Amino acid sequence: MTIWNGRGNPAWVRAVLSQPWVGPLVRLALVSAYLIGGISKALNFEGAIAEQAHFGLHPAALWAALAVAVEIVGSLCVVLRRFTWIGAGGLGMLTVVAMLVANDFWNHAGVERFIALNSFFEHLGLIAGLVLATLLDDTQRPAGESRA
Repeated sequence: MTIWNGRGNPAWVRAVLSQPWVGPLVRLALVSAYLIGGISKALNFEGAIAEQAHFGLHPAALWAALAVAVEIVGSLCVVLRRFTWIGAGGLGMLTVVAMLVANDFWNHAGVERFIALNSFFEHLGLIAGLVLATLLDDTQRPAGESRA
């Protein structure tokens, strides 16, 4: 009997992670907020424009259109494993803008500061997840397969 030494994943974890449905489901979960956000903004574009204006991004319509495009197209790139690097990169850059504009904890105090600080680091975690998805996508390609 082999005792798990703490390095690598136990056999049962490897067995679960090797299931063909795990990867697509996890990629979909990772980008779900972006995908839902992009679709919601597209269906209520006036609201998306108002949101961008609220955060001081002008011209608001341009920022709203960019957000919709990046959220939907970037999400599909990650989920479908096509141009993952550019989809995840676009979502990551969008998230950096959101962190700096909407989660500016340094401009708040009390409960508002706590909420913004927490959200700032949640968004940072999303960026890290997107980077990991890109790294994994690159390492899981069979030899000779295009890395587009």
